[in-house]
Amino acid sequence: MRLDKFLKVSRIIKRRSVANEVCDMARVFVNSNPAKPAKQLKEGDVIMIEYKTRTLKARILKIPTGNVSINDAPTLYEIIEE
Repeated sequence: MRLDKFLKVSRIIKRRSVANEVCDMARVFVNSNPAKPAKQLKEGDVIMIEYKTRTLKARILKIPTGNVSINDAPTLYEIIEE
């Protein structure tokens, strides 16, 4: 699954267009490497997002095949550091 779509489906970032913008600003890293929105993710990858005042680090536990309900979204990743 693409990085921008995963961020939206998992509800880490609310909209896919915002996820694209954040990736384009080089504020999203996958396994410590800057990532483009089209980066293909796999289970076990570590995503780091740099916000203005904090950094979020999460490990991907599961890649969904389609849309996910709002209740199931937090089960797709685990927060490593916030």
